[in-house]
Amino acid sequence: MITLLTDFGIADYFIPSVKGVILSIHPQAQIIDLTHNIPAQDIAAAAFTLSACYHLFPAGTIHTTIVDPGVGSARHPIVIDTGRYLFVGPDNGIFSLVYAREKNFRVFHASRSSFFRSSISPTFHGRDVFAPLSAWLSKGIRPECLGEEIQDYVVLPRTPPQPVADAIIGEIIHIDHFGNCITNLTLRELDWSQVTNATRIQINEHAVSSFGTHFAQAPNVTDFLAYLGSAGYWEIALWQASAAQQLNVRRGSKVYLYR
Repeated sequence: MITLLTDFGIADYFIPSVKGVILSIHPQAQIIDLTHNIPAQDIAAAAFTLSACYHLFPAGTIHTTIVDPGVGSARHPIVIDTGRYLFVGPDNGIFSLVYAREKNFRVFHASRSSFFRSSISPTFHGRDVFAPLSAWLSKGIRPECLGEEIQDYVVLPRTPPQPVADAIIGEIIHIDHFGNCITNLTLRELDWSQVTNATRIQINEHAVSSFGTHFAQAPNVTDFLAYLGSAGYWEIALWQASAAQQLNVRRGSKVYLYR
């Protein structure tokens, strides 16, 4: 099974081209679309989306992830082997959260051009490099055959939650399609047993003091609700509205947890 996660959208020829190359090499390959609606060139959004779902797939799945603003440059095509999964994509930090989640993995610079298409466009490595690599891996080629193992792979900078005098400073790491604000706060920073009437998450001038497990628990449709989201992070939402718009926040905005 090969999954595809890209910022290619669905209006152009990019996705069918990638699938066509894969199926030309391995006609029996099963291809699953994760999403092609990652915002253009948004490596961090792709990293979060991949990390939230890749582990739900069967062992042996090949996750091909292509958000590649450096296409055609000196950045490497890489293959990652975790033992359970393989990952294919550019070495630009897109797999940072995979590295953080997995205990054991190996990263290979896929440098052997015999596993690429014979003609390579400098602007479409998704079709000419990553698609054939994924297809050959799905046919049983081992990552070691594609190039040398490397240790200097790119990792996006991350700022973990930081305790201060009377709070924990976190940040919004993702805003989803509904406008829900995913923070980097987890059960390590706030366990359900620690939630009291005084607990709040401060975002700009807004203090979020309602904590629940699902959206309809918000006291009113205009009240922000904090809940532990399905990806394992504390999130802020408005029931049937965009919390991000109402809060006027974006990825990287600071949040302050008072327990």
